[in-house]
Amino acid sequence: MAGDSRILMDHNMEIEVTPAQVKKLPKHLREAQISTERTHLISDPAKKPRQRYVQKDGKCNVHHGNVQETYRYLSDLFTTLVDLRWRLSLFIFTLVYIVNWLFFGFLWWLIALIRGDLVHADEEGWTPCVENLNSFVSAFLFSIETETTIGYGYRVITEKCPEGIILLLVQAILGSIVNAMMVGCMFVKISQPKNRAETLMFSHNAVISVRDNKMCLMFRVGDLRNSHIVEASIRAKLIRSQQTKEGEFIPLNQTDINIGFDTGDDRLFLVSPLIISHEINERSPFWEMTLTQMEKEEFEIVVILEGMVEATGMTCQARSSYLDTEVLWGYRFTPVLSLEKGFYEVDYNNFHEIYETNTPTCSAKELAAKLRDGPLLPQLSLLSPDPKTHSTFDALNRLSERDPLSPDEDKEERDSGGDRGETNGSAAALEDPPFADGLPD
Repeated sequence: MAGDSRILMDHNMEIEVTPAQVKKLPKHLREAQISTERTHLISDPAKKPRQRYVQKDGKCNVHHGNVQETYRYLSDLFTTLVDLRWRLSLFIFTLVYIVNWLFFGFLWWLIALIRGDLVHADEEGWTPCVENLNSFVSAFLFSIETETTIGYGYRVITEKCPEGIILLLVQAILGSIVNAMMVGCMFVKISQPKNRAETLMFSHNAVISVRDNKMCLMFRVGDLRNSHIVEASIRAKLIRSQQTKEGEFIPLNQTDINIGFDTGDDRLFLVSPLIISHEINERSPFWEMTLTQMEKEEFEIVVILEGMVEATGMTCQARSSYLDTEVLWGYRFTPVLSLEKGFYEVDYNNFHEIYETNTPTCSAKELAAKLRDGPLLPQLSLLSPDPKTHSTFDALNRLSERDPLSPDEDKEERDSGGDRGETNGSAAALEDPPFADGLPD
């Protein structure tokens, strides 16, 4: 029996399925976390921290250097002003108005100086260009009153000064343009949709586990506001370096990760937190990756959520990323939605919480091949109909307890009259369904 146990353990290791164990409940339903060797964080403690391509808050960690054609920024001056930091924007906002007032104040003072208003202002019968303008300070104040249309009534232009009338028209037109540009920049900067992205949440980690007998990569998104994101859609990119067959090295190559584009699952109704799932199939970059292989990989998954802000109609984009050390193998997300009296309640305390689940360590390709195996699928139907009692991979674990014989050897063994059954048990016991012991009484 000891030799038989070793054979069963070796076969269990060959199909790379975690041993049968008690089903683990979500964190808020169990006392302590039970760690296993098969389900763990895809990380190596000895790994050095890598540089992110996209920060967790969505900022792209890319700096543009050695830009020779800097004049291109001035060709789109409005966008350049909007993209500036707040302290620099406020400084430019104040500076533009002060310079504008000083410039036109100097022109008003220059007209008064050329006409002789500064010298003959106190003489009777002298009609100045601007009444009560007798210094540069008074000219500066008149410039502010003209452009802001304050109109205190103390300084006023007279009809005997045609050059002053022309300057008044020019200042009114240019002042309106300056007001439109600067106030417009501030309005756009204040109402930028990226501030709306601050209330869009992404889970701290992504997880890999099995859904409907298929390996899936999953992460969770949520919206903290009651005003919803209209026409929300999500996409994901895999960022990793690649070398072509010709030897060309491509740093930070971007590969698309399908999260429902062909089925429409990428279009979200983001009223409550959603778990976004990527099925690891033949077109997935993770198709042939096992747990051991993925530990050696260096990659980053960038997720992008887009939609229109319901209140303003402006397009909003929120971004986040997951390094290879932030992907958890063999975990699922803890539910956050509960039914209360008359409404559904979302518990954001559990938004980032995960719990361990029984997951094979083989690649998705190997798992699909085993599930396509002829004798495997009929035997899986012998499981208890209660999914809470038995999982698919518990069935795989029980199936692995059979002797690792090929179909031909198994046929020969049955035809030979059960010689092997004399060693490991009776022939009748071998012909029984392999899950009979796991069925409920």
